[in-house]
Amino acid sequence: MSRTERIEDEIRSFHSPFLSVGIAGLIACAIGFAFSPQQFFRSYLFAYLFWMSVGLGCLPILMMYHLVGGAWGYSIRRLLESGTRTIVLLSVLFIPVLVGMREIYRWVNPSTAEVGEAVLKKTLYLNVPFFIARAVFFFFLWWFFANRLNRWSAAQDETGDLGLLRRFARLSGPGLTFYGFTLTFALIDWAMSLEPRWYSTVYGMLWMVDTALSGLAFAIVVFTFLSDRSPLSEVARPEHLHDLGNLLFAFLMLWAYLSFSQLIIMWAGNIPEEIDWYLSRLRHGWEWTAAALISFQFFVPWFLLLSRRNKRDRRRLGYIALLVLAMRIVDTFWMVTPAFYPDGFTLHWLDPIALAGIGGVWLAMYARELLAMPLLAVNDPNTVPHKAI
Repeated sequence: MSRTERIEDEIRSFHSPFLSVGIAGLIACAIGFAFSPQQFFRSYLFAYLFWMSVGLGCLPILMMYHLVGGAWGYSIRRLLESGTRTIVLLSVLFIPVLVGMREIYRWVNPSTAEVGEAVLKKTLYLNVPFFIARAVFFFFLWWFFANRLNRWSAAQDETGDLGLLRRFARLSGPGLTFYGFTLTFALIDWAMSLEPRWYSTVYGMLWMVDTALSGLAFAIVVFTFLSDRSPLSEVARPEHLHDLGNLLFAFLMLWAYLSFSQLIIMWAGNIPEEIDWYLSRLRHGWEWTAAALISFQFFVPWFLLLSRRNKRDRRRLGYIALLVLAMRIVDTFWMVTPAFYPDGFTLHWLDPIALAGIGGVWLAMYARELLAMPLLAVNDPNTVPHKAI
């Protein structure tokens, strides 16, 4: 048995455990729904937004690679493409959010005059039919770009047609623009509207960086885990790892810049409609979550990625990316859950269960998609190694 066959068998061996965990988690969520429908939908939204950011976040990194090229992207190209092919599953997993809109979003049934007044000003946008129509449009557009890129990628394997490189670039340029536009409005709908009085012009950009950071960190974790076996071992060179580490470092810096910019602008403005969002996330126990994010989603990985040695070592880079990915869970929890519990830190047992349920199903499909195409693109011109940094 070849090493390539062994890596395929190893990937295949993860499918059933992931699927089992996912099904068990979703069954447990169904039990939780029977006792507390409102909490189920709240926990489900948090878990969904994290896994959505991982799967959907593969798309902008893939399009960026098709625009700029480079051996760094070749090494994780198929890992990213596999993530983009889960968008159909993500669209199906979004259905419970639509079903539970009345339990999740206060603007559907305003409970106070203050919220009702805020919703009344935005009723042309914040209404259930338009919310659903926008979601359908967003998923269709994301699927369209992902489907085209994957179809052309398969054609490139078969034909080696270099003309496809121009198609990749021509689609990816507008694709990144549409991705940023649609993701901004999607997260305004799905997350920012949890507090309909609050608004931020930085929020969409912050989520763009969040999703890209999640997708990149996940791809690095998978790549470093599988890179001691063929065929990924052929491209797991120090210079490639260094490039991936630098890109992860850049996204961490951008995340920190946007997060701090939003905070300092709103804090200085001290407008009640804006500052309340931070007050509910920096008091009553939530401040420790914020401190953990500052420490472990920025300072610790930032400091570790300053080291050339850490970026060029497969295992060390993988652990750093895993830390970033784990903290992305905390970040999503901190951005979403205080909207429901502003008066005190709350971690319900359904939160990790929903995370495991959705994650298990998503990872099972991801493992299956990894086997759908060769782990390295056959006729990609970026296979030519570049000089070490």
